[in-house]
Amino acid sequence: MSTLTLAPGRPTLADRIFTHSLATDVVLVAAGAALTAVAAQLTVPLWPVPITGQTLAVLIVGSTLGAVRGSLSMALYAVLGVIGLPVFSDASHGFGVIAGPTGGYIVGFIFAAALTGWLAQRSWDHKILGAIASFSAGTVVTFAFGLPWLSASLGLNLEQTLAAGLYPFIVGGIVKALLAAGFIRLAWFGINRKDDRRAPLSE
Repeated sequence: MSTLTLAPGRPTLADRIFTHSLATDVVLVAAGAALTAVAAQLTVPLWPVPITGQTLAVLIVGSTLGAVRGSLSMALYAVLGVIGLPVFSDASHGFGVIAGPTGGYIVGFIFAAALTGWLAQRSWDHKILGAIASFSAGTVVTFAFGLPWLSASLGLNLEQTLAAGLYPFIVGGIVKALLAAGFIRLAWFGINRKDDRRAPLSE
């Protein structure tokens, strides 16, 4: 008999750690949104787009939970902020944040988590180079949504948009992708080591 779940398809890191069930999936989706909310408060103030820990959380959540749960987690994060919970950077909230200069990045989180989750379900995160490629792709997706939104919101030209919304974040984006890849690879290493110890010895 199949178990009702929000995570169809191939298992991810979360499925190797937690019992696979709908209740567990709901908790994991909420936990991913909460992690992103906490990471959003780790900020380096810049205008119009601050440097935050959000993107690191998005990469880890997407890879850990998979495409469906990861994207649902980021959608929940966005909805919680819109309805008034102080989950965006600097404890901000409201629809005005989504409609403002940084709104595209928040929307992009949903698709970035979906992509990194989809790649994780195809075992990209099992190897360090695959994980780096996956998280780099997720970062690119975030900017693909964020930059046009920023430009439209503030009426910036291409050069101004890149100067305000991309260039200050390149080094940080690379570092976050490497950190996420290292974290996920270390987690898989620990799980595989645990499985090896449980495996019966062959005669």
